Amino acid sequence: MIEQIMNIFVSNAYADPLTGGTQQGGGLSFVMMFVIFFVFIYFAIWRPQSKRAKEQQTLMTSLAKGDEVITAGGILGRINKLTDQYVIISIANNADIVLQKSSIVSVLPKGTLKSIE
Repeated sequence: MIEQIMNIFVSNAYADPLTGGTQQGGGLSFVMMFVIFFVFIYFAIWRPQSKRAKEQQTLMTSLAKGDEVITAGGILGRINKLTDQYVIISIANNADIVLQKSSIVSVLPKGTLKSIE
């Protein structure tokens, strides 16, 4: 069974005294190699990356005032104000920071900041 599978990917080399030992490879195996390569690239790289981009986009559009969030730098805070590209996060009493919306990694469940304090 394994030999049959391996024969698809690796062809046997036979010496042919009439042609000097050279043998032409089949065009179908070459095409199959490229198809397998592009299917692998699609499922291993392109599809997961586009899925992550869609999730990040839905996260950015679902942000609202009062949400507890974590940033890419690991800062936890509560959203005070939102604009199109920026968000103002309160990290402590009278301590606010301005960040880009794209730097927000995830929204935390309500009450997370209270439980940490």
